[in-house]
Amino acid sequence: MKTEEAEVIDELSDFISDLPDECLACVFQSLTPADRKRCSLVCRRWLRIEGQSRHRLSLNAQSDLHPLIPSIFSRFDAVTKLALKCDRRSVGIGDEALASISERCRNLTRLKLRACRDLTDAGMLAFAKNCRGLKKLSCGSCTFGAKGMNAVLDNCPALEELSVKRLRGIIDGAAAEPIGPGLAAASLKTICLKELYNGQCFGPLIIGARNLRSLKLFRCSGDWDKLFPLIMDQVTSIIEIHMERIQVSDVGLEAISNSLNLEILHLVKTPVCTNAGLGAVAEKCKLLRKLHIDGWKANRIGDHGLIAVAKSCSNLQELVLIGVNPTKLSLEMLASNCQNLERLALCGSDTVGDAEICCIALKCIALKKLCIKSCPISDHGMEALASGCPNLVKVKVKKCRGVTPEGADWLRANRGSLSVNLDMGEHLDVTVNDGVVQDNGDGIPPVVAGQIGAPGVASSSTARSTSFKLSGLLGGRSFMACTLRRLASSNGSSRS
Repeated sequence: MKTEEAEVIDELSDFISDLPDECLACVFQSLTPADRKRCSLVCRRWLRIEGQSRHRLSLNAQSDLHPLIPSIFSRFDAVTKLALKCDRRSVGIGDEALASISERCRNLTRLKLRACRDLTDAGMLAFAKNCRGLKKLSCGSCTFGAKGMNAVLDNCPALEELSVKRLRGIIDGAAAEPIGPGLAAASLKTICLKELYNGQCFGPLIIGARNLRSLKLFRCSGDWDKLFPLIMDQVTSIIEIHMERIQVSDVGLEAISNSLNLEILHLVKTPVCTNAGLGAVAEKCKLLRKLHIDGWKANRIGDHGLIAVAKSCSNLQELVLIGVNPTKLSLEMLASNCQNLERLALCGSDTVGDAEICCIALKCIALKKLCIKSCPISDHGMEALASGCPNLVKVKVKKCRGVTPEGADWLRANRGSLSVNLDMGEHLDVTVNDGVVQDNGDGIPPVVAGQIGAPGVASSSTARSTSFKLSGLLGGRSFMACTLRRLASSNGSSRS
């Protein structure tokens, strides 16, 4: 005889069986990927519904995937977001496999390709013809070339985001085939180019993207001073520009200053840029909300440029200065004129001491998050924060040798609502990796006149993009985790 408990379980099972497929699919969509996999093993009905309700899929794109494509996509027939990733040491899928996938995923809106080195221009053309509704393409360490990229741009008129990293098939030099603009130019809103030896062959695409909102350039060789005037003359909708280790000077910044709607500017390790170029941007781009500068210890951007920002950019909400040496003069003006400044990071600044922190504490009324790294401050500066910055909620102090645990404890005790994190690191090197302030154990290369040219393009997979994720440092995510994620994890493992 069944127990009362068993009968209750049977009744519950019947209720689940009575749920319509659509309701069960909604339940599955709220689960983690691991839980979805477990649910698919319960019965054939759950297996079918789980597959039909899965819109996002990531596959190991090795060559042995090809014969499995029909069975995979007969089960997952509603996929709109697909990632194909191959190990660098393995043979990846080829053109025939990608074409087969595109025939079964005609509603695909997002595609990510990683290290698919056996794909050619022909494969990208076949894919683009079948997936005309594509909205986002991200490809890294692939070997197709300009013809393959143009095939996507010519056949995917709904494309909104394009991210390209280490595209090996693009020919360098005068023989390089231009990319774009194509049909996609009218819909593109974001273009991100990383580690390209000839990134300027994307010039026609950038210039033709009249509705472009965000342009990100990371370690792409070539003289960008020549291209920026052409871009800014045609594209007036840009609100966000990230530049890291590219060959750009005040000439390029002068051109960028004509983008009157600019709200976010990241200027990372561009040592030729000076106060004059930053001042030109500040004077015209009065809507600037976020400014990140990694001066690379070049000392070409300092008080004069920051004062220009303070005078013209009253809407500034976030300021990150790395390897820049502001003094009390510019910090006081920023604090006084930028009343909406909520997030401030000062890293590797030799001139930021207790007097500057006292100025910030007194003047920065709206400040909520403060990060200080490798600056000559002491417990006296920390004491100023106890009574200043009434809206301050988080303080992160790292590698500031004058600040002691006792000073941090005193601040916590006297301002209980304030989150204070002190990291007593010993190395003084400050750099940025993936927008996260990190210690790499190497000194920052000195900038020598006459040696500044086209930046080298990293080929290592560990050479990550910088600057644009530094918004996470001061954004809504964990302050400590976003600023010092790698060092925090290593410290945690050493404690255990």
